[in-house]
Amino acid sequence: MLRFETAGESHGECLVATITGLPAGVPVSLDTVNHELWRRQQGYGRGGRMKIEHDRAEIVSGVRHSQTIGSPIAILIRNWDWQNWAEALPVENPIEDMDGAEDKRKPVTRPRPGHADLTGAIKYNFADARYILERASARETTARVAIGAVAKALLIRFGIDLASHAIAVGSARLERTAAWEEVAAMRARTEVLLGCVDAATEQRMKDVVDQAYRTGDTVGGVFEVIAHGVPPGLGSHTTWDARLDGRLAQAVVSIQAVKGVELGFAAENAASFGSAVQDTIHYDRQARHFTRGANRAGGLEGGITNGQDLLVRGFLKPISTLRRPLESVDLVTREPALAAYERSDVCVVPAAGVIAEAMVALVLAQAFLEKFGGDSLGETKRNFEGYLTQVRDF
Repeated sequence: MLRFETAGESHGECLVATITGLPAGVPVSLDTVNHELWRRQQGYGRGGRMKIEHDRAEIVSGVRHSQTIGSPIAILIRNWDWQNWAEALPVENPIEDMDGAEDKRKPVTRPRPGHADLTGAIKYNFADARYILERASARETTARVAIGAVAKALLIRFGIDLASHAIAVGSARLERTAAWEEVAAMRARTEVLLGCVDAATEQRMKDVVDQAYRTGDTVGGVFEVIAHGVPPGLGSHTTWDARLDGRLAQAVVSIQAVKGVELGFAAENAASFGSAVQDTIHYDRQARHFTRGANRAGGLEGGITNGQDLLVRGFLKPISTLRRPLESVDLVTREPALAAYERSDVCVVPAAGVIAEAMVALVLAQAFLEKFGGDSLGETKRNFEGYLTQVRDF
């Protein structure tokens, strides 16, 4: 079934993504993929790296004449910053042959609290965290967004669409539920501030980011992904790893700096009585389908989609690279030291929402193909339409 992987380092020559298992005949547009990459780079609070990189996807296999052909798809995204790191991170040329030029190697021996620097250095037995942070960096998510765009190309053929928005940046929070239509409309913006549907709230969010800029700090927040048009029946209750809520949670928490996930209105529901939480069930005889009185469950019941909008929120901690570094310890001397500073962002909430869209799309595409299969888009459509007839006649 559908599988995907990424490879590459933050300052390596390129990032690579592969996706296997898509049926033949899915239309794929490079312009659409590149637009998703552009969206990932936007938002107030991004760092200097975004001024260097001009992310463009190169599809090198699996797509011909703008359609998938059933074979593995490989996408390459070049790192423009590589030219500044070619001497520091060569594929060959052992360290001992680098004339002892410490400045060329750009080692990182003062791990950053909250980053993978120290845990990775311990695990892989490195006295230099450079090799750890190069892969742990969120630069890797560029590749995820590229293959997520391909997964979206499959889903949209079946009426499934995704969009994201910022619910909170620091203490500034949107105090209402956003409708699918207003969240989807944001994708047409040519300028992205902080990705909030409400202008007044977005300005308060900007004020929080400005405060972080002034003090050399960083700030996190909360984003929401909405998947619209998802049919009932994706996922399963039968085994723990088939439950779609668990798979979505893992996918979103796998994004760098995301430390929590909420499906539907989980936090609010946990503080309420059951009578106020469960979505009542109704039946529309004219449309011949079941409906709900609300969507507090976020489109999932028993690990299975119920036909309502899928609501997934991610809780993003502040970026761990601070211009005002925190206390740390040198990996070589074991002496107290201030943490290393790598060029970084102050706030990435809008970008994290775009990355989460990609991850949700990939998980939904997996679940969709598990249920409907098909080696070609036409075969998948026949299976899907047969299922819709079954659902209507239930």
